[in-house]
Amino acid sequence: MRIILKTAVEQSHDQVFDQFDQSLFKALAPPFPPIKIERFDGKAIGDVVIVKLGLINQRWVSKITSVIQSEKESSFTDQGQELPFFLSKWVHHHRILAHEKGALIVDDITYQSPYKVLDYLLYPIMWAQFAYRKPIYRKWFGRKAN
Repeated sequence: MRIILKTAVEQSHDQVFDQFDQSLFKALAPPFPPIKIERFDGKAIGDVVIVKLGLINQRWVSKITSVIQSEKESSFTDQGQELPFFLSKWVHHHRILAHEKGALIVDDITYQSPYKVLDYLLYPIMWAQFAYRKPIYRKWFGRKAN
């Protein structure tokens, strides 16, 4: 399954990319399920992020597998290495594109569960988890209409 959400903000793509750090990661975490950050290396290739999902006590380990920085785009990709029981695949491509007088943040997520029917059941939950980020991005980086 694939989810793509876009948010226009006022800061440049370079400024936005530079602020993708542990503070922003904490701010973007939805209230449910609660998470505990066990490790946050950053967004360079080979960096690792480990969180523990509260209530279900599951570890989620992602590794940064690619980084792109150009005049028009700054991006990085995290891939799930150890996932909670309800996921068998996770790839999150964080794209920050030059856009008018600011940037366009694109959350491009591909996931898979162990069962096709579960992929569809998870879709509205996954979509909501990332739609939750839109007002946070706008507050953090400045609001733009999109």
